[in-house]
Amino acid sequence: MTEPAHLAAVRVSYDTVAADYLRLVVPPEGMDPVSRAVLGAFAELVRETGGGEVADLGCGPGRITAYLHNLGLSAFGVDVSGAMIALARQAYPGLRFTVGSMGALEVADGSLGGILAWYSVHHTPAEQLPALFAEFARVLAPGGHLLLGGHAGDEERHPTSAYGHPVSYASYLLPVGRLVELLEQAGFGVTARVEQPNTQNANRSHVCLVARRAQDAGA
Repeated sequence: MTEPAHLAAVRVSYDTVAADYLRLVVPPEGMDPVSRAVLGAFAELVRETGGGEVADLGCGPGRITAYLHNLGLSAFGVDVSGAMIALARQAYPGLRFTVGSMGALEVADGSLGGILAWYSVHHTPAEQLPALFAEFARVLAPGGHLLLGGHAGDEERHPTSAYGHPVSYASYLLPVGRLVELLEQAGFGVTARVEQPNTQNANRSHVCLVARRAQDAGA
């Protein structure tokens, strides 16, 4: 099967920037208190509903996967970038990291207790989000939790460089309300919403959406 153009662009771009991404992006311990609190709340929700494996989709160099592991979750990481996965495996040899697409997971139906998609969904074109969220719903157990964190807005961006390197990916930003609608259409109920202003761009914000898979596995 031919790799979708947007996915190829993400893979090549993050392979290119991987080492400097690791150097420039703050680790979970350096995040703002609200983001750390949301990650902690997500971990507690997953534990309270029986645990189960948690997939960190778009895991990058694996630091948040390891952070979730330290919060008591059985976490593993998936990323389309082989260079990112290599960094993750080197740093955290005791955890599982797999090269793959979050839109076509090699995971059995209803087998996960949780999904984290942290600043990774925005590289998916808006018209493909329904299929992506349907895939999330497929692999989550009924009652399982999703934490979607990332940028919100109403614009499509095509940067030519990032982290000191040329890139070819795009960012497709949607308003928070539209993201909620798409999650609900995929069978999720949004249980918490945290939105913070972007101090560098008034047209964008940082959002965290906690959602729960419908208890009815056929929903």
